[in-house]
Amino acid sequence: MAFDLCGRAAIVTGGSRGIGRAITLCLAERGARVAVNYVANTAAADETVSRVRSGGGQCIVVQADVRRPEEVQRLVDETLTAFGKVDILVNNAGLTRDALLLRMSEEEWDEVMETNLRAAFLCTRAVLRPMIRQRWGRIISVGSAGGIVGNAGQANYAASKAGLIGFTKAVAKEVASRGITANVIAPGFVQTEATENLTDPQREAVFRLDTLGRAGRAEEIGPAAAFLASEEASYITGHVLTIDGGLTMV
Repeated sequence: MAFDLCGRAAIVTGGSRGIGRAITLCLAERGARVAVNYVANTAAADETVSRVRSGGGQCIVVQADVRRPEEVQRLVDETLTAFGKVDILVNNAGLTRDALLLRMSEEEWDEVMETNLRAAFLCTRAVLRPMIRQRWGRIISVGSAGGIVGNAGQANYAASKAGLIGFTKAVAKEVASRGITANVIAPGFVQTEATENLTDPQREAVFRLDTLGRAGRAEEIGPAAAFLASEEASYITGHVLTIDGGLTMV
């Protein structure tokens, strides 16, 4: 099997739906045991776990707010208890609070930064010690094309995703000698629950910039995470892999 992950143990934050669910299913299909993290939607988490197990995969579900260090540590501890190790971390948890900058509140700015960037810092820090001990690890963060080109009305979101790129490059340099890689997947417009509320004019504006002229599917993101988590990607680190239909093409 391409990108065989048998024997590996993974954590996927925000893994209960959307891109996180697609990544969870893809890792599990390739043999990884997955800790599915969620914060509030128990029904979605249970559905994801059911789909993993119905396909013969192994997983646990861990409710934790990854903006809080004590809950992040509990997530890692429960994963270590269940699987004995952590090989792969997918920093996927994220949200949007869109507004034009003149109308954006400090709370909207802070909430996005805490969920999209602070949580990645907390989770990455928490898994590094066990990864360093085993001298193998994969840190994969889900960024956004918006963190590369920016989006009007998303100054907070674009800044958080751009920050994730800088964070990942720094981590890649810090831990390269320990057999750990760190990379970013930057999707473009992907049809998920998070994008269902966009208006038709907003969708059309995105599609005009997208070379392929369509939305992506969450299932098109999962294989990229499986690749970056695999042995085949052992010489790739500090990289930003855009999956955006040509949106950021220059």
